[in-house]
Amino acid sequence: MQATRDLRDRGQSLWLDNITRGLLDAGTIQRYIDDDHVTGLTSNPSIFDAAITTGDYDGAIVDLARRGLSSDEILFELTLADLQRAADLFRPVHDDTDGVDGWVSLEVSPLLAFDAAATIAAAQEIHRRADRTNLFVKIPGTPPGLEAIEECVAAGVAVNVTLLFDAAQYLAAAEAYLRGVERRIAAGLNPAVASVASLFVSRWDTAVADRVSPDLANQLGLAVGRETYLAYRAFIASDRFLRAANRGARVQRLLWASTKTKDPGASPTLYVRGLVAPLTINTVPDATLRALKELDALGAPPPRDDEGLSEVFERFAAAGVDRRALAATLQQQGAASFASSWRELLSHIENLRSTSEDAP
Repeated sequence: MQATRDLRDRGQSLWLDNITRGLLDAGTIQRYIDDDHVTGLTSNPSIFDAAITTGDYDGAIVDLARRGLSSDEILFELTLADLQRAADLFRPVHDDTDGVDGWVSLEVSPLLAFDAAATIAAAQEIHRRADRTNLFVKIPGTPPGLEAIEECVAAGVAVNVTLLFDAAQYLAAAEAYLRGVERRIAAGLNPAVASVASLFVSRWDTAVADRVSPDLANQLGLAVGRETYLAYRAFIASDRFLRAANRGARVQRLLWASTKTKDPGASPTLYVRGLVAPLTINTVPDATLRALKELDALGAPPPRDDEGLSEVFERFAAAGVDRRALAATLQQQGAASFASSWRELLSHIENLRSTSEDAP
């Protein structure tokens, strides 16, 4: 059995964590859908930074600049066009699963990560301009982002909550989502607003790689993932969520993000095989997808209880790892990294704009 089919049969969705115009033009994403059971797609500023700086977008940037668009407007037009094309490719999956799958995601500017009002306005504008029923607006799960998540869900905007790093941050995002849903119920509106909560995994192991003994290598990310999955299952089994579900609310599915193995000595499918769980999503870059396709099957799933988790966390604590503090640091670093990529994107576009203005 092909491992990508094995994932599907175990109840987990497989999404691609990449998008470029080249992948769209070459039909690669369509082949992933047809041949590899890929049922959705995510993107982020770092992905677009790598894509746009290849030069594939230079002609489009110059054309938009000559139409008088600013660098911010050009970036929005380019990313929106790509995500709309991807959304159309995944629309049959979306329809076949009654809106559970077949989603793509477009990020609010990470420069707004700590500005709730600006994030709300930007998310609603993306939702309106995208005009696709299967497009998530990505909003970071920072403290100001939680306010934006509630407001956007209450307004009927489908949200991918990004930059979550542990169970506490996940639960805060789930609470914000549910508050938005409950407001819709109270207002007599349809509460079936889709959402996913994206937990970043591999960055945990990268952060502690130089601080722990080799026998603890590449264990913390999976342990945090297991702990968060247990919190997720408890949340969607709670009376509060079930009351909302009885009125038509949907589950905000848990998504495993940052699943590319950073340690060259570890298996490239480490975070896929270690986080197979029903009613979740694993979003992977192309290289991880290729490695996954080489497997016939995934093997036994990870434990579905907290057996052994306390011992793992105690060993990291003994090594001086403060998980709660590190989760906050990782979220701040993630927001800063995305903001840096965004600025680089704008700088590249601005340089091309300047060149086009100087051209005869």
